[in-house]
Order: sequence, then structure tokens, then C-alpha cells
Amino acid sequence: MLQQFKSPIKISFVIAFLCIVGFGNAQQNNTSYKKRVLETSEIDFLFSYYSQDGQNAAVTGGEGTEELTDATSTIVLRMPMNANDVLTVDVGLSAYTSASSSNVNPLDGNNLNTTPFDASSGESRKDLLAYINPSYQHSSEDRNSIWTANAYFSTEYDYFSIGFGGSYSRLFNEKNTEVTISGNVFLDKWNAIYPIELRDGFFDNRIVGNGTYNPVFAVFEKENRNSYSVSLNFSQILAKKLQGSLFMDVVSQNGLLSTPFQRVYFGDAEDFFIDDFQLADDVEQLPDTRFKIPFGGRLNYYVTDMIVLRTYYRFYWDDWGITSHTASIEAPVKITDKFTLYPTYRYYTQSAADYFYAKEDAQSTFDFYTSDYDLSEYDAHQYGLGIQYKDIFTNTKILTFGLKTIDLRFSKYDRSNGLNASIVTLGTTFIGN
Repeated sequence: MLQQFKSPIKISFVIAFLCIVGFGNAQQNNTSYKKRVLETSEIDFLFSYYSQDGQNAAVTGGEGTEELTDATSTIVLRMPMNANDVLTVDVGLSAYTSASSSNVNPLDGNNLNTTPFDASSGESRKDLLAYINPSYQHSSEDRNSIWTANAYFSTEYDYFSIGFGGSYSRLFNEKNTEVTISGNVFLDKWNAIYPIELRDGFFDNRIVGNGTYNPVFAVFEKENRNSYSVSLNFSQILAKKLQGSLFMDVVSQNGLLSTPFQRVYFGDAEDFFIDDFQLADDVEQLPDTRFKIPFGGRLNYYVTDMIVLRTYYRFYWDDWGITSHTASIEAPVKITDKFTLYPTYRYYTQSAADYFYAKEDAQSTFDFYTSDYDLSEYDAHQYGLGIQYKDIFTNTKILTFGLKTIDLRFSKYDRSNGLNASIVTLGTTFIGN
């Protein structure tokens, strides 16, 4: 269940920290110097702690606690195989405790009064995600061509994912221009978990309502989800102090795109309760295909020796009716040779999906419906501040590895529909001797 509850904003932080990449110095051979892609092994350690809260949980039909905490630990090892090739292995564990997910089965705890605004004390409140992401990069002798192949495996209680992909980059114009094309495939499998009241054999003599609780519900026949993406990136050094890039992705998904444990309540159905907890009329039903096209660009400007401006914009469209705009700015300030401060701001806005309905706004005659507020209309603001320490001469050592950088960042995320979150990330990079 973890990937269903982890906010996309947290994922973006993890990706940002894993982008710390080092490049090697020259190595002497018999006749000339040859620059290695990566001179020595590097290892990243990353820890993040994420916390969120809100009152629109999709598990309880768009009304209920969204409280969640998540701790993630990641290790990334980059090893030069020779002068031209680098092997990278990214391994991580992510453990969460969620009041929202606990209400997949709100009856498995010791609560005196069952309510969607409190967490169940049962085992459904927590889960663990484990993943490994190996990749292999080969650079041509002149360093103008780069090939990369990658794989991905992850598992959690109700979800398994396997992926693979690759990319090709070509540098032109004395390395002032770079074009990259990449593709990825993810083949995922649900182990569908449904709300407790919709499972076979469910009975509870505490149910109250007008008539007999007998929802029209059928389990999903297929539990696969496949995703395919192709990406194109173009970057250009525009001037001595200015660099820009453009990107576009094309993403296609098919299979079970609904989340099996997210409840929906109909406006034309009778309400049934156990204590203060309303029983589901159905789970969300979404189309089994989705097509997405995001595109945008980056512009980085070197203001002075102390300040760099990094800007980003993305437009997103999909055939479920969502359009969105993302804009961000980061302004690293070099305080000393070793310390850099990173203030950041990000703005996001999106329209609602065609199939989004607030609690009890959907009708039982509709083909598709969801009360997941991630698919609603909303605006979001994210504010962040980070500091980086760089040990230029790697004087600090652990075993045979010297410290290269330490990054500490904090961000606050606020959404117009009431969800708010905060995240603290700590990342370190060590290089071998």
C-alpha cells in the first residue's frame, strides 16, 4: 500500500538527492591522458522523514484523516568498471505508518468508537516498501555518446513492480548541446486488498441503516498495471552564464488503474454505518487506460560567484481531464567555499479529473468515479531551505571513503484542499581512495 499513500512531493525530494553525481580526473596511460567518466567509487547515504495530514482520505471516500508518516533509507553505490563504464546500484527501504490506510479495515483494532477521523490500531496501519534499481552507463571514447541501461524491482504487501529501460545521449557543438532520448517499461501486479465490508463473508451485527446492507460490488478481474514512457530532452549552453533545456514525455498506462481499497459513496444509495464509520457503496472505478503528456523546460543563470538562479516550468495534460502547471525556482547562495544555502519555492495547480466526485456526489449509474482528492482541482505551494557542506579535499574519512558532501534540507507543502506535509532529508556522499 505504501506507494498509494506516499505523496508525489516526497518522491521528487528523493530523486533530487540521488542526483549528486561526481566526475573523475585524468588517468595516465602509455602515450596520453585519458579522462575517466568516474575516477573512483562513490557512495550516497540518504535518509528522509515525511509527515502529512489532511481530512480528505480516499480510503474513506474523500472524508477522513490523511495522517501519515514515512521514513526512507537509501544507499546508492557508483562504481567505475573501467575508464568508460559506470555501474550504479540504488537500494532503498521505505516504512510508513498511516491513519488513512489503517481504515482499509477500521475494525481490526481496539477502538471504542469506529470513525474515519481516527486511525485503527490494527496491522493495516503500516507497510514496508523495498526496491533495487541497478543501471549501467557506457560512454564513448570521445565522451560525445552515452548509453545507459537500467532495471527496477520493488515489492510491498499488496503491490509488486518490475521495470527496465534505457537511454542514449549525444553531445554536439563542442559539448555545448546535448540531446537525450530514453524509454522505460514498468510491469506491475496488484494483490488487491478491498475494504473490509466488501470482502466475502463479512458480517457485523452492529450495522445500522435503512434496510439491509448489500452493496453492488464486484472484484476486479485483472490485477496488472503496465506503464510505458518515452522521453526526449534537449539542453543547450546559451551563453557564458546561461543554460537552458527542454523536455517532453509521452506516457501510456493500461490495466488496473483504480486503487482497490479506496471507497466511494453514492448520492442515490442508502447510508449504512458501524458506529460513526460509513460502509462503502463501492470502490473507485477508473478507466483501464490513461495517456499523459508533460513537457516543459529549465533555465539556469549564473548571477555571480555567489548566486545561481535555477528555474523550472512544466505543463501536463492527460486524457482523464487533468491539466496542470508547475513552476519552481531555486537560488543557491555560496556562503563560503564549503557551505551553500538553497532556498526554494514551487507552485503547482491542476484541474479536476473528469471522474472526480466529492463524497456522495457520484451516482450509482455512472461508469467511472473516484473521491481521491489527488485527482481533484487544487493549488499547492512548497517552500524549502537547504544547506550543503562540501569537503573539497575529502579530509573527513570513514574507513577508506572520504566525505565529499553533506546535504540537509527541509520543505513545507500546503495544498488548497487541506493537505499539508513536511519533509526533512539528509544526504551524504563519500568517495573512495
